[in-house]
Amino acid sequence: MTTVRDIEKMLFAWAPRDLAADWDNVGHLVGEGGSAVRRVLVSLDITEPVVEEAVTMGADLIVSHHPIMNCTWHKVQHITDEDAQGRMVMKLLRHGISAICMHTNLDAAEGGVNDVLANALGLSDISPLNDEKIGRIGTTKCEIPLVEFTSFVLKSLGCNGLRYTDSGRPVHRVAVGGGACGEYIENAMALGCDTFVTSDLKYHEFLDHGAINLIDAGHFPTENLICPEIVSRLQGAFPDLRLCLSQAHRQEIIQYCIKEK
Repeated sequence: MTTVRDIEKMLFAWAPRDLAADWDNVGHLVGEGGSAVRRVLVSLDITEPVVEEAVTMGADLIVSHHPIMNCTWHKVQHITDEDAQGRMVMKLLRHGISAICMHTNLDAAEGGVNDVLANALGLSDISPLNDEKIGRIGTTKCEIPLVEFTSFVLKSLGCNGLRYTDSGRPVHRVAVGGGACGEYIENAMALGCDTFVTSDLKYHEFLDHGAINLIDAGHFPTENLICPEIVSRLQGAFPDLRLCLSQAHRQEIIQYCIKEK
């Protein structure tokens, strides 16, 4: 019998807890550790539609990247039906569904979010972007015009649009940061990158860094690539599990327009 605790142990072997940021909340966050697991739903986030999807499919466990609770942006003060987080936690417990979340530790882990993102963009000679191992640096096979590379990013990540600035440099040495990694622009520049692919960039970050091509490809597209990898690794470790990728969770930003230079 595979338990929630068994799955958490396997996931921590891949993405150790000590790789997580000190503010983060990772691991087994909802449910009983000794509960048997037969069906697992994998999703980037745990949202109300994802919880309903898990109930409908009879899942015993949701494995997600973003934590359902206790992150720095949403501290848990109560569990009631007055807000989405409370309703989700209550519904999970009511239906005996556990939740395991692997966040910044999976960003930093070998084979995690940022390695998968770098590979999806065809980069080679990949190395960490910073000491925390958040982000990666790699090179394209040859120099590529920026407009050609942005089209490649759109197709490779399944974006429904992106924002970018053109520094006038071709693309060759590229930094990537799944999710919101604007704080690492200076790292990318210091390491000689001509291009940085990340998400959630602020207006002033585009304005203040004219010497590097900045591509904001969206939070969901730059991170959701990890979900099939989670499924693959769980299936390899626990062949008897029934694993499903969430169909209820998708990119929530409907209009995310490309800005032509």
